[in-house]
Amino acid sequence: MDFEFIKQVLPLYIDAAILTLKIGILGILIAIIVGLLCTLVLHKKIPVLSQLVSIYIEMSRNTPLIIQLFFIYYGLPKLGLKVDAFACGVFGLAFLGGSYMCEAFRSGIETIDKIQEESALSLGLSHNQTLFYILLPQAVSISTPAFVANIIFLLKETSVFSAISLMDLMFTAKDLIGLYYKTVESLVLLVFFYLIILLPVSILGSYVERRVRYAGFGS
Repeated sequence: MDFEFIKQVLPLYIDAAILTLKIGILGILIAIIVGLLCTLVLHKKIPVLSQLVSIYIEMSRNTPLIIQLFFIYYGLPKLGLKVDAFACGVFGLAFLGGSYMCEAFRSGIETIDKIQEESALSLGLSHNQTLFYILLPQAVSISTPAFVANIIFLLKETSVFSAISLMDLMFTAKDLIGLYYKTVESLVLLVFFYLIILLPVSILGSYVERRVRYAGFGS
């Protein structure tokens, strides 16, 4: 193990980790918003929009992220819409993540007894009040494990961003291996930085899940 080499390239990995986190956080935040909006459309069974959302979910979940990135980065410019690599990474992650977040939210809502919605409506609450004050809080609680799993999944999917020349962790590792043939050192640093990013998310997710369950939601 060449520790001098590790010390030399460590700043490159730090910069790559920061870039990976920026794309991951922005993409996941947009994915949550997209997933929630899609869930509302499907729950309310809005004509036309429901069908479009269903098509989007099937298309997003059944095509690899790398193909989606290629379409955004190389395909859209052919239509006159040029997107830089950073924005492509964010939008690609949001496009993929939105469908997974939607399914997580929707599965949470569907597990709630129908009688709760009927009771809320009979007490005078509107459909929107029932959705936002009764159904969604419980759905979020029930969906917490899937929600956390989706976040971890999306953060790991950032490893394909090297395909569009983004200087993320994977790109940095492959570049250094190609230049210096320091495969072991480069891969050790790659694993180390992904663990730094993902382990806190996993631990925090488990903590939030326990706290939410303890609060009594979704039971």
